[in-house]
Amino acid sequence: MAVLENLEPQKVFRFFEEICQIPRGTFDTKRISDYCVAFAKERGLSVIQDEANNVIIKKPGTPGYEDSEPVILQGHLDMVCEKTADSDHDFKTDGLDLYIENGYLRAKNTTLGSDNGIAVAMAMAVLDSKDIPHPPIEALFTVDEEDGMGGAHAIDLTQLKGRKLINIDSEEEGILTTGCAGGIQYESILPVHKEKKNGSLVTFRLHGLLGGHSGAEIHKQRGNSNKMVGRFLYRLSKEVDLHLVSVNGGTKDNVITLDTTAEFLVAKDAQSVVLAKAEEMEKIWNNEFMGEEPGLKVDTKVSEVTDCEVFDAASTANVIAYLELCPNGLQEYSRKLEGVVETSLNIGVVETREDCVRTLFQIRSSVETRKHQLKEQLEVCTKLTGGEGRVTGEYPAWQYDPNSKLRQIMVDTYKELYGNEPVVSAIHAGLECGLFLGKRPDLDCVSFGPNLLDVHSVNEALDLASTKRSWEYLTTVLKNCK
Repeated sequence: MAVLENLEPQKVFRFFEEICQIPRGTFDTKRISDYCVAFAKERGLSVIQDEANNVIIKKPGTPGYEDSEPVILQGHLDMVCEKTADSDHDFKTDGLDLYIENGYLRAKNTTLGSDNGIAVAMAMAVLDSKDIPHPPIEALFTVDEEDGMGGAHAIDLTQLKGRKLINIDSEEEGILTTGCAGGIQYESILPVHKEKKNGSLVTFRLHGLLGGHSGAEIHKQRGNSNKMVGRFLYRLSKEVDLHLVSVNGGTKDNVITLDTTAEFLVAKDAQSVVLAKAEEMEKIWNNEFMGEEPGLKVDTKVSEVTDCEVFDAASTANVIAYLELCPNGLQEYSRKLEGVVETSLNIGVVETREDCVRTLFQIRSSVETRKHQLKEQLEVCTKLTGGEGRVTGEYPAWQYDPNSKLRQIMVDTYKELYGNEPVVSAIHAGLECGLFLGKRPDLDCVSFGPNLLDVHSVNEALDLASTKRSWEYLTTVLKNCK
């Protein structure tokens, strides 16, 4: 029996469960794209699949809505693939192991992919329906949103006739998102030179942090293990002579890093200092976070004296200085929208390669000049520590439209259903609407969605009751778009 078989709305959860059994990490979207194409063909619906794996499915309006302006329902097919350290899940081959806990849907030891599988499932439920009044529907399923928004860059929007676009990629019920931050993906390469050294090999691992979405959850000021390990290394380097062997943490620029390991060589007589400093830093961090990182854990392993290839002194100093100096986290709150983050960045990846250390940042801001200021700070930081940097991806902000007809329909529908007004706000995360508007300035975009918790982390959860209400809301909005 399917885990979600008896949940309402049945079609939404049936399609979501099917989606969850198809591997669909970013850049691995051919299978989920083909699934959408097969879905359309089985129902005799018009379907377009482009070379990037984006899919457009069109359905005529129901009786009385045949001549209404089409409504675009949009979500992305890919998901962030994160798992616990002890999980043997293979995102290339395995479906997700779903379970329900206290009114929330989760996946065992992995991300759930409700960001943004729930949008795809809702759109499919509309496309499959025979009893929901709606105008002509143009369902737009994009790919590779989670890393550079490649699908949104590639899509040909001239294939769509509609101007009203409902993006189902927001994560808090009762909030209509009408703007989002722009972003820059920035990569730094710090060259390292190596030499042979003799000493005690130390493996220092910081793990158990909450992590989360580097945009939507950056205001929670959770610990970033890459920055924290850099801090530890800098403080330790002032007391002992150490040579880095490697430092690695994170796999995605848009995930707050929760697990980082550094290997380094010290003299045998420095072992006690290392262990004491590791213990000291664990206490400091627990005190600073005041219980908000309850899983924080430091593991320090010291080996016997060994010969080892290490970074030379200059390379070690540069990498440590970079990790200590580079900006990270929340930078500015909006001066216009209370409680909304304006500018932030996240060092999501630190990776040791044969001859360099690579870092990857996600910069976000609703103010274009602030976004580029942070890029310039990273440029300076990179140059000062002997490295080179480059922009590997960029997307524009989505600015509020005071004349949005779709927003008014959605506000009025919310009041009709629930007796109060929704919050109209902007989100500190990248949404594809900004790119769509760059191609089609005539589009009228609004984003909404059910409550999602801890997206981009292994604690990701979908609120089941909120999903049911969001479905009711979507179908009523479509009814009111006559």
